[in-house]
Amino acid sequence: MHPPSHDFLPLLKQHFGFDSFRPLQQDIVRDALEGLDVFAVLPTGGGKSLCFQLPALARPGLTVVVSPLIALMKDQVDSLRASGIAATFLNSSLSSQETRDRLRGLFNHEFSLLYISPERLLIPGFTNDLQAWKIARLAVDEAHCISEWGHDFRPEYRQLAGIRSLLPNTPIIALTATATSRVRQDIVDQLHLNNPRCYVASFDRPNLSYRVTGKSGAARQTLAFIKERPGQCGIVYCQSRKTVEAVAASLVAAGVAARPYHAGLDPAQRASHQDLFLRDDIQVMCATIAFGMGINKSNVRFVIHYDLPKNIEGYYQETGRAGRDGLPSDCMLLFSPGDVVKQSQFIEEKTDPHDQTVAREQLRLMIHFAESNACRRKELLAYFSENYLPSNCGGCDNCLSPRETYDGTFLAQKFLSCVFRVREKSGFAVGLNHLVDILTGQAGEKIQKWGHDQLSTYGIGKDQTRSDWATIGRELIRLGYASQNAAHYNTLELTTQGRSLLRERRPVFLTKPLCTPPQEAQKPARTGGIPCDEKLFEQLRSLRKQLADQRNVPAYVVFSDAALRDMARIYPTDEREFATVNGVGAAKLRDFSNVFTAEVTRFLRENPRQDFSKHSSEAPNPRSQEPTSPGSIHESAEATWQQFRRGASVQTIAEERALSERTVYEHLVRGIQSGESIDLGRFLTSEQQQEVISAFANLGLERLAPVRENLGGRYDFETLKIVRATLSKPSHLG
Repeated sequence: MHPPSHDFLPLLKQHFGFDSFRPLQQDIVRDALEGLDVFAVLPTGGGKSLCFQLPALARPGLTVVVSPLIALMKDQVDSLRASGIAATFLNSSLSSQETRDRLRGLFNHEFSLLYISPERLLIPGFTNDLQAWKIARLAVDEAHCISEWGHDFRPEYRQLAGIRSLLPNTPIIALTATATSRVRQDIVDQLHLNNPRCYVASFDRPNLSYRVTGKSGAARQTLAFIKERPGQCGIVYCQSRKTVEAVAASLVAAGVAARPYHAGLDPAQRASHQDLFLRDDIQVMCATIAFGMGINKSNVRFVIHYDLPKNIEGYYQETGRAGRDGLPSDCMLLFSPGDVVKQSQFIEEKTDPHDQTVAREQLRLMIHFAESNACRRKELLAYFSENYLPSNCGGCDNCLSPRETYDGTFLAQKFLSCVFRVREKSGFAVGLNHLVDILTGQAGEKIQKWGHDQLSTYGIGKDQTRSDWATIGRELIRLGYASQNAAHYNTLELTTQGRSLLRERRPVFLTKPLCTPPQEAQKPARTGGIPCDEKLFEQLRSLRKQLADQRNVPAYVVFSDAALRDMARIYPTDEREFATVNGVGAAKLRDFSNVFTAEVTRFLRENPRQDFSKHSSEAPNPRSQEPTSPGSIHESAEATWQQFRRGASVQTIAEERALSERTVYEHLVRGIQSGESIDLGRFLTSEQQQEVISAFANLGLERLAPVRENLGGRYDFETLKIVRATLSKPSHLG
């Protein structure tokens, strides 16, 4: 039987300053408190850490957290201490005296949470100490590192497979932000979890916008993107150390505060650059994928992929470092066929044929994502076996600015005929590059050796570039006219659909390649997602930085951007009002109430108070999830609201705008969560409102199904979502 929610909801407010949970958090916390093994996949920014931090506060005993990166433990512990939580870490960065002091505190049961590396956990005799410290549970963070099938396998994590035999009666909670179904099962098996409760949240990050742009002068494109976001911090991911150094140098030369980060730097320099970034002393970190795991910096507003990632899992993980606070953030990938060639060459250098096969398939899916004209969000979520239902996400380049198509029938006939002729003459299939060589009339050794210069299709595509043909070929594969065999060097064969197309000569429409017209320059968000007094927000940011520097901690440890925007929206001038700010718990109320309310009071002496009860339509598009962080509504949702304010019904709006009624309801919910007011009388009578509100009061706001069942199924889910959004105060859990 689950303990009642009121056992730990007060702790949620007291220590973290939030009134409600994010999706799945409450169920995970309940199971952890029951002493069950739990496995949870929650997206970055979805509140993974709270799932083991809150149980540590709700019950006696020590929660031990296994974390892969020593450099980040201090920041995680600093954040907990700022919230009044007794936490510590043990790692090689401590002096002998510091280690002895912390061990003494652990033996005296002074701490609720202990962060350690997997290596330390498995030191002979350390489990005896854990038993003496009355360990209540073990949390394995970044659990995907234990799986050889994961994108970031770490051998030291694999050793955790023996922890169950060392601590047979200790419940384990394993958490990760990214894992395919195969990786999930491997994690459960490796950690020997006992009948674990498994939770997989939506992989959707509604506040992130995704854009893939043709790479044409990458340094210039990167600088323009960053210059359009003054004061916002971000990460630029590059393939090689050399590129990292070059990009960082070019940004610094252009006046951008940037630093490089890669494994080739001296460890002290690497740590220094990371510290500068975490503390908002620099704007941009240029890095290889060595940078990022476990980064708790909540106000990363953009992530740029300067080069093509190797796989979708890595891309998802890296983009997920933006917008951890739930506020709108941008992700841009610069794509060029040249990057495909580079990645393919890296794969050919692998010595293990199996590794090559896996890498080719991963790269194929990454290229498919980059070149696709479909919704980026839908494509991304489909990789993780999640079906994204809306036809237009309103938060990616393909949905906001669909690319043009053209009649590609003649080109498709040429390409597919070439595939057919090669198989007919040689009896075997060849790869995409070889087909492109034939079409463009190249005189390579293999072309002549296999007699492919004698084919009727040899040289018939000289009017197109090699890059053009490669792009056409990949799109025909995506459209199902040809297939690639990753186990046989990505050789191409015609599909049944492709053979039919050749016979019947049906029209084929292809998508114009990615380009970078000036009008499509990556337009920055004009507001920060939570409507607020932007001038006051900037003053509060400066104050936060001063306080963080005084305490020698990153700025986000004091307050997130979301909390500051909430302050700049409600103008708290006394302790009572300050306590209502999202993210203000007991410790932060005690430590910061006076200084922040004094700043707001000073501001109001010289500036008028603005009214944010009616939300501006300027903001970008953080789409909704259940429940979501507060955010602005994009143009399509605002158009819905304009009609709704004029009195139009949901049915009328749906018909006039050619939308489904469900989408219209999503727009309404999104607006309510962003500050819009709504009259429930347009959906329910007074008696019905009373009945539904009473059901939510008894059963909570977390799940709709029990509420609907309690109400005898008399109300549809869409109406219940409207009521829940009205009753809920949005929160940002990190």
